[in-house]
Amino acid sequence: MILALYVSGAVVLLVLLGLFVFGLRRRLIQRSGGTFDCSLRWNVADPEPEPGGKGWVYGVARYNSDRIEWFRVFSYAPRPRRALERASIEVVERRTPQGEEELALLSDAVVLTCRHRGTRLELAMSDDALTGFLAWLEAAPPGQRVNVA
Repeated sequence: MILALYVSGAVVLLVLLGLFVFGLRRRLIQRSGGTFDCSLRWNVADPEPEPGGKGWVYGVARYNSDRIEWFRVFSYAPRPRRALERASIEVVERRTPQGEEELALLSDAVVLTCRHRGTRLELAMSDDALTGFLAWLEAAPPGQRVNVA
């Protein structure tokens, strides 16, 4: 009986520690500012994406000089999962979530279809984050090619 209480206490402590580390990681990512909630669907089939809301991964994106660093929310990794360079991002189209995507994404999300070094991807973010993202793309230094639809 006492052993069961110790094991239960250890499990509860580990769960609380895990939640604390998730929160700490998020704060460390946001510490430098310039972050926004952004879901990502990588390597989307041309021309039509997978039907339904499959393939979306919830994350946080951070502006870092001339690139966007994208972190998975449900991960302990201190490094970004993807890095998108400004000069390599080409915006193809903008659309609203369709069908089951509305359930897979945050409410008020806008889906932006892009190409990055030949890979088709989709980013889902709020209208405010989209405005900031497009402004960041257009604010490229002189001489950089920028394609914003």
